[in-house]
Order: sequence, then structure tokens, then C-alpha cells
Amino acid sequence: MVRCSRYLFLRIREIVTLEGSEKQPMVQFKGIYKRFGNVVAVEKMNLDIEEGHLVTLLGPSGCGKTTLLRMLAGLEDPTEGDIFINGVRVNDIPIHKRNLGMIFQNYALFPHKTIFDNVAFGLKYRNVSKKEMREKVASALEMVRLPGVENRMPSQLSGGQQQRIAMARAIVIEPNVLLMDEPLSALDENLREEMRREIDNLQQELGVTTIFVTHDQREALSMSHKIVVMKEGRKQQEGGPQEVYNEPVNHFVADFLGHSNFIGGQIVDVKDDTVKVKIETGENLLALNKGRFKEGDKVELVVRAQRFDVYLPEEFEHDITANFFEGRIIDRSYMGGEVSYFIQLANGREIHVISMMRTRIYKVGDDVCVQVAPSHCHLIPLQ
Repeated sequence: MVRCSRYLFLRIREIVTLEGSEKQPMVQFKGIYKRFGNVVAVEKMNLDIEEGHLVTLLGPSGCGKTTLLRMLAGLEDPTEGDIFINGVRVNDIPIHKRNLGMIFQNYALFPHKTIFDNVAFGLKYRNVSKKEMREKVASALEMVRLPGVENRMPSQLSGGQQQRIAMARAIVIEPNVLLMDEPLSALDENLREEMRREIDNLQQELGVTTIFVTHDQREALSMSHKIVVMKEGRKQQEGGPQEVYNEPVNHFVADFLGHSNFIGGQIVDVKDDTVKVKIETGENLLALNKGRFKEGDKVELVVRAQRFDVYLPEEFEHDITANFFEGRIIDRSYMGGEVSYFIQLANGREIHVISMMRTRIYKVGDDVCVQVAPSHCHLIPLQ
């Protein structure tokens, strides 16, 4: 891992040199619009990405996340706005001069070239000697845990191994920014989990600024320093994984990240630590007071499916009746380590509950009690 150690040393030296000065974000999008004819693909995008961070652009297909990545790479030109890399405006700088490493969904390896030639491809345009090229390629392959495969062809490797070669090719040039566009979507679930860990570990080891595009919430939540949730070309929310998951700013974000229950209502009382919400069925629910809403506001209560506690009536021994309901299980799905229930409450509402495996699994038709703590009830404006 000599190459990796040298890379980290150079980065530490750079940080020490800049100590005391205000550092520019590694990547900046300022007022970015992108139109394809009359179709707006990206709108009003302002985003700063700090050096050394892994930032995920998360959203459904067609939300503009790949278009944003392609503009940064120089594969598309913004209709309006400016893009900066390390403080330098790059709108007019060609792709090969932006010092970016790119990893794609389909690996994009040259099938007729050896692994060595695939990994060394970007070095051939950087005036690197043959000796140094061999050293860099060997080091990159060591980093992705595939040493000694230089003379093989891509067809001789598995899909996961080919993805590692694509990673080696991207990092061998020591990029300022690493771009990943749905790099794991072609892999099966077990291999995806393994590669998520590989990418996460490699990014932390190198400290390279990384922008990761995906529609998979698990990838975003498990790997990111920051998540940018997008919809129809606009940024909906940005923040750390826990912030975006636990404190979504609107219905779309809450619905896209995780399994949520939405209950409409109106705030009827505000106290220091809780607010009381009268819901559509006439009952009251308590939620944590975070100081953003006042009496009379119309809101939506967001409760994650994992936040409910479920009991048989004879198992429920608590005296607390706040946020307590009776209901009946109408559907159940066993998912290994957890069980998904759909429960129809006595008031007619249907809720989704995901419960960790216990000694017993409740059956369809079981009468149950359901409770959720006020601290697990998140309020968003009713849209």
C-alpha cells in the first residue's frame, strides 16, 4: 500500500499548508439550469461539496442526478450557471483536463485490452514513464484487492471483479473528484453489499472527494457524508444521512427514504416539549415540539414503519395511553430479520409496521395494540 500512503501524505501536507485559510469547497454548482429543448432536467441547483466527502445524489429515475454528474464531468454543458472544481470555473474546460475519475454502471472496460491496459488508460495521457505506470497500476490493483491480474482480459473476471477494475482505473490517476453513476446496480444483492463496503473503505482510505449517484436509499444512507435528495430537477433536501432520514422537510423526502406512515391533522395545543395534533379521525396524537409550528397549523405526522411497537392485548402492560391504538393485522410479510405488518386500526386507518424478529410472529387476524412515542412522530407542513 505504498502508493496509498504517499497519497495520504500529500493530502495531509496540503491540509497543513492551507491551515488557517478559508478553503473553497472542492465542487460547487452555482445557479445551474439544464434544459433539453423544452424539458428542464436540472433547475436552480446550488450545491457545495467539501473536499474529502462522499456526497450522494439520490432520487428516482429522471430527477436530474445523472445530468448533474454529466455536467460536472464535461459530458453536458449547463444551459445556465457555473461549475467550479477546487475553486476553478470549469464550464469551458474539456473533460480530459478536469482530472476526474469516473465509474459507470456498465463498467465501461475495453474488452479487447488487458487489465493492465484498462487500468493504465488514463495514465497514457499524463506523461507517465513506463516504470512509474507499472508501479501505479500495481498499487491501484492492490488497493482494490486484485493484485496480479494485469495480464488477464475483462471476460476472465466476474462482474464484481470487473467493477473493482473500473475502480482501479478511476483512482490510478489520483483524481481531484471521483464520479460514480449507479456503479452497483448491475450486481446481485450480496455482491452489492460487499461492493458498498469496498467503496466506502476505499473512499475513506484515499480521502478523495466522491459524488455517488443512486436511486437506492440503502446505498445513500450507509455510505454518505451528505445526501442530496432530488425530484424533477430540483434539490429537495441536503444533509447528513441521519438528518435527512429522521427530519425530512417534506412528504416526498419522507416517502422516498424508508417506509413511512402519513397522518394529516391540525395542531390544537403547543407545550414546551410536545404538540398535540388532532388527526382526521378526531383523535389526538402527541409529537415532539421542535419549535417550528404553532397552534392552528395544518401538518402531516410522519411515523416510520420501524417506530411502532406492536403487542397482543394481554402483552401490553404500559399505563401510558398517548399515541395508543387498537387494531387487527390484515397482512403480513416475513423478511428474515424483520416482519412487515399492515394493521387496520379501530378508527379505520391502515398503518404499516416493520418489526424486528421476536420469539413469536403475529398472525393475520390477530388483534393487537400499537403505540408510538411522541419523539418518533415527525411533523412536516401539510401540502
